[in-house]
Amino acid sequence: MDNVRPSFRIAWENSLISSCPSKPEYEERTVIDVATELGIHTMDLGFDLALENDLEARFRMPVANADEDGVEKLITDKNTVVGLSNAGTHASQLCDAGLPTYLLGHWVREKQVIAFEEGIRMLSSRPAQVFGISDRGLLKVGRPANVLIIDPKNVHCGKLQRVYDQPAGQDRLIAEAFGIEAVIVNGTLLRQQNEDQLDPEGPLPGQLLRGAKASR
Repeated sequence: MDNVRPSFRIAWENSLISSCPSKPEYEERTVIDVATELGIHTMDLGFDLALENDLEARFRMPVANADEDGVEKLITDKNTVVGLSNAGTHASQLCDAGLPTYLLGHWVREKQVIAFEEGIRMLSSRPAQVFGISDRGLLKVGRPANVLIIDPKNVHCGKLQRVYDQPAGQDRLIAEAFGIEAVIVNGTLLRQQNEDQLDPEGPLPGQLLRGAKASR
């Protein structure tokens, strides 16, 4: 480990032990914290936990922008556009779905780095403007009624969970959204109080985005 790049070593040492059936008390603690407590090398800890759990132990490693002071400078810069997606690839390793609720829960409410109204703008009209989606991003007469009703006091992103609902029982990571009271698409109530309001097998109000304009 001493011969690897410092950036990778730091990322590994600051990884969180996200799942450890043999030692659940280690979960959500950093590798460096647990290794220091046990008096062993961080790499030895990783191998030990992997072998103890038949390679089912999971570690969550920061890929980039793990320094919150640096992230604060980025997200408060007027030129920054917030957004992240792996488009469904690596579903068993990554889950970026919690970005909007994490932004509103952590950076807006908890750290008060961004005003609530600015957080909403960063998630709605700002990306629509940047990507040229001319008929979305604002609540305005004549535009599609796409509305998200949020409880600002409770909105946050849940912990990552592993579910096995892919074809052939394959796994993927999910993160639940909390504090989302209702989802309305094109004026149709889609979801309320964490329950679907429409039959997913029936007609749905959303339309495919083509080019720079969404079809109603």
